[in-house]
Amino acid sequence: MFRYETHCHTKEASRCGKLSGADVARMYKDLGYDGIFITDHFFNGSSAVDPSLPWEEKVAVYLSGFENAKAEGEKIGLDVFLGIEFWFYATEFLVYGPDRAFLLANPDLDRLDMRELLTRCREQGYFCVHAHPFRQRGYIKTLRLYPDLTDAVETLNAAHPETDHFVFDRRAQAYADSYGLPFTGGSDCHVPDQRWMGGILCEERIACWQDYAAAVKTRRVAPFREPHDRTKPMKFD
Repeated sequence: MFRYETHCHTKEASRCGKLSGADVARMYKDLGYDGIFITDHFFNGSSAVDPSLPWEEKVAVYLSGFENAKAEGEKIGLDVFLGIEFWFYATEFLVYGPDRAFLLANPDLDRLDMRELLTRCREQGYFCVHAHPFRQRGYIKTLRLYPDLTDAVETLNAAHPETDHFVFDRRAQAYADSYGLPFTGGSDCHVPDQRWMGGILCEERIACWQDYAAAVKTRRVAPFREPHDRTKPMKFD
């Protein structure tokens, strides 16, 4: 079985990220993953990108975490793919498919409401996953659901504290089941010492985001969660 991370962050682009893209790649390689999707927060979320920069420069900074992870992955034998975590008043979607050209051609992406954003992305054929739809935190004022614009639901998010993650995930699974939506999982990793890690297991190697989307839609992935118990220290930049 191949192991993939579908949801993780770098400090180059995510304000809450604590690891560089290169360190993220090395960590996941050390943990036995075959590939990862870098899904940094976009500009109107928990972004590390200077909002005063011109759009082209903002895109370049935003993609630097992914590009650093990809370059390191090529050295160490880890597949690294791009995803984006879009935000709308604490409702977040993971979208797989957008690239540099799409970002440069759509300089209003950080001003769209979630329905407008998902509609535009789905018109391009991109894969839209609702991340942790039933997470409850003080900064989350409203839970929003868009079943008609959702391709899959993240029903396992390993970043939730142990006291919360099972109930949040059960609610997400019930939501997916009630609408017949496929499901997936990820670590939502920001830090090197996260207590639980996760992702998906897949019998086939994923070579691109389209492979991932197809595997989820045909229910050929198994979300997993496991304790993050490293037995040897890791060196980070």
